[in-house]
Amino acid sequence: MTGHLITDPTTTPTPAPTLDGWDALSAALTEEAPPIADRDDLVVTIAPGAAHGHPAVFMPHRAAIELDGTLLGIDPATVRPDRTSDRARYAATWGAFVHECAHAQHSRWEPPTVANPAVVEAAMLLEESRIEAAQIRRRPDDRHWLRASATEIVIGDNGGTDAATAIPPTPYSAAHNAALILGRVDGGILEPAETAPVAQVIESILGTDTLDQLRAIWRQAHTVADDDTATMMELGHRWLDIVGPDPHADPAPNSVLSAAVGATVANVAAAVAAQPVPVDPADAAATAEREAERVARHAAAQARAVFGDGSGLGRTASSRKSRAPQADEHAAARVLARALNTAARRERAIVKTTSALPPGRLRMRGALAREAQRAAGAIPTAEPFTRTTRKSVPVPPLRVGIACDVSGSMDDFAGPVASAAWIIARAAELATMPAATATVTFGASVKPITYPGTAPARVTQFSCPDYLHAIDQAIETLDGALELSRPQNTRLLVIISDGYYTGTNRDHAQKHLNRLHAAGCAVLWLAPDTGRAPNPLDGATVHLISNPATTAQAIGRAATAAVRTA
Repeated sequence: MTGHLITDPTTTPTPAPTLDGWDALSAALTEEAPPIADRDDLVVTIAPGAAHGHPAVFMPHRAAIELDGTLLGIDPATVRPDRTSDRARYAATWGAFVHECAHAQHSRWEPPTVANPAVVEAAMLLEESRIEAAQIRRRPDDRHWLRASATEIVIGDNGGTDAATAIPPTPYSAAHNAALILGRVDGGILEPAETAPVAQVIESILGTDTLDQLRAIWRQAHTVADDDTATMMELGHRWLDIVGPDPHADPAPNSVLSAAVGATVANVAAAVAAQPVPVDPADAAATAEREAERVARHAAAQARAVFGDGSGLGRTASSRKSRAPQADEHAAARVLARALNTAARRERAIVKTTSALPPGRLRMRGALAREAQRAAGAIPTAEPFTRTTRKSVPVPPLRVGIACDVSGSMDDFAGPVASAAWIIARAAELATMPAATATVTFGASVKPITYPGTAPARVTQFSCPDYLHAIDQAIETLDGALELSRPQNTRLLVIISDGYYTGTNRDHAQKHLNRLHAAGCAVLWLAPDTGRAPNPLDGATVHLISNPATTAQAIGRAATAAVRTA
């Protein structure tokens, strides 16, 4: 037995536990091993007295991991290793389990049976930090748990708690702890500041030159392939040449090396305890899904309040009246509809297939291969006919939401926005691609102008007397009405405002916009070009408009661009 690997195939595994919850916990850890070790043949046993005198071991010839249950520290019946948050209660034991899973994946080289045992022991010592470095390259989140187990592993590899308090300050012991502790620093597990006490003492015992030579060896070990026996044995030879064999020195109570190891172990333990536990991807996904459902429900309720009966949210001084659309507005709607149809056209996808029988184009190479197979008495598998088919690629539905600021500074844009809203809604009805639009105003409250899925017969005009800015409610309303946060749609949010406002409404609006932007919704911010720089929300594409009449054109171009890139 060397280190945490039992390479002797005759070693008898610890019998499977049957009492006090250890059997269930062993089965649960066996279920957790495949993704960590990237293999599905491992059997894990945890029980008091298991692991053959170590905190944990891996037996490659048995595909078995064993953990000493006495280190668990809690009732095994309460352990839920499938929950990341629960693992924090027994972080060192879980880290030891991860360490052995790292052995199971990365310790694929095997020492020759005739090798010098001292060389094998040195190579296995280097293996400890090598496999952990390889593990976090593959699974970075495992670093937290490997840090937690480092304290137990360092103590265990020094002979246990009692022996760790009396480590003789010999070059051999200093080199041994350098590989265990400083090797983990270079492997990316521990931090230099945590290990400073032991690093200083080790350097004083070994000398700078010798320590640098040893460091070069373990750093090279970190680059060795998992199955490269020759290189690992050669590194073991080099280590033994520098350090020499174990002198089996007597324990030295209160030695300076023991004190330094103890201080380092305490530093690491304190740092691990202060670190947040890694977030379980499954827990994070579930939390995100619940939050998305909550946001969607609230947005849908906002949309119902605004568009349900047309009364909107809250009171506003903005007045409403309607007029018949003009000829140029009808023409603009038709032009935009044609542009959307053109943008929605896709080159048909070309798919080539082969077959043993027609229809299709005969390939002589395939025909000759089939005849050769038949002549050889084999079952013909060659497919000499090729066929090309073309399929239309569906275009996601278009959703365009428009929110217009009705504070006093936007009065010049009230007419153009009303016209643009009607043009966009009418174009959506005329276009052959599925499309829906909605327009609201926001000031002291949110009010509807055009409704989702409808083409208004008349243009709704409004005034801009307000001084408040419920932009957050406007964005949420359009999201709820048009599902702007759903990736299945081609989505565009247009905000027409100078952005001259602060406070909680703006803060909440920024959060809504960030969420939509992360979901892939394009955001266009149209601001009047008055000579004063606008103050849009972060993440929006800003377009200055000097002529209010170009409002509909700017929105149309953005909608067309969104369709083309869908």
